[in-house]
Amino acid sequence: MSTQTFTYTGTFELESGRKLQGIEVGYNTYGTLNKNRDNVVWVCHALTANSDVFDWWKGLFGPEDHFNPDEYFIICANVLGSPYGTVNPLSNNPATGQPYFLAFPEYTIRDIVKAHQLLADHLAIDKIEILLGGSLGGQQALEWSIIEQDRIKNLILIATNANHSPWGIAFNESQRLAINADRTFQAGSIDGGAKGLKAARSIALLSYRNYKTYGITQHEDSDEIPESFKAASYQNYQGQKLVNRFNAYSYWFLSKAMDSHNVGRGRGGVDKALGLVKARTLVIGIKSDVLFPIEEQQYLFRHIPKSAFAELDSFYGHDGFLIETEDLTKVITSFLKTDVKGKIIELQKIA
Repeated sequence: MSTQTFTYTGTFELESGRKLQGIEVGYNTYGTLNKNRDNVVWVCHALTANSDVFDWWKGLFGPEDHFNPDEYFIICANVLGSPYGTVNPLSNNPATGQPYFLAFPEYTIRDIVKAHQLLADHLAIDKIEILLGGSLGGQQALEWSIIEQDRIKNLILIATNANHSPWGIAFNESQRLAINADRTFQAGSIDGGAKGLKAARSIALLSYRNYKTYGITQHEDSDEIPESFKAASYQNYQGQKLVNRFNAYSYWFLSKAMDSHNVGRGRGGVDKALGLVKARTLVIGIKSDVLFPIEEQQYLFRHIPKSAFAELDSFYGHDGFLIETEDLTKVITSFLKTDVKGKIIELQKIA
């Protein structure tokens, strides 16, 4: 399905006070809004994904999956800075007529949500039945549920947190150091920083998986191999794969947006901010996640008033939320059938 474009012609003011003169937001929709307008599922995507959720979250979203277009009106929008249809560093700067590159203004998770609020208004979506996302997508979903508490009925947060950790920021800074070490990054060209981006993606993969994952999937079959290891080839392959579909400038700014995530900013602290969430909330953590440790999801569970918690025991680490779709379907189905009634409940642990 082709990506649609929403154009906002007004002045878009960022949390920093900087302004963009008009923005475009790329988005995809699937299915039809029903008569009662209560079948909206809004998906917030992760760092380098896009608005075609049927492509990257197969098994959970699709014609034969739990979230299907026969039952739901599904919306997914590209985030600010994404090269998939939303205004980004490779877009033309109206002040110069040339791409922004590093002159693109830094933005936050709240700015991403603000752009999606404008899209929701444009689509006349007053109520969102289910808002969900994993990783950076979960950060967006959580922010939105605080900014517009009455718009969101059910909230599903997967492998995410209330504020990005020093550990997560360190991973992102290491990736930016790799990008900046590529001399072409500062030159300002469409493919600038490509080698640095490849190295950055290799660093990121180590946080998306874990020791056990690599031990199983990249294990050598022979003790006699002295070089050309599977793990090395995998890192190179995955790094180049991202270079082929993304750009270093978008990655640079998106990683900074992730670092900015802190629901407590300007709200009297994280605990107070989480207490503002009115939506029935399901928090899902992955036991083997080293980037967003399960303690972060347990924290959300303890501080969001009407919340439930489930744990995925997956050896895939952080990427498990994209892979363990059968288990996700089971726990989401269970949650949606549960009457929370203002109580904190704990769903059965997934084995």
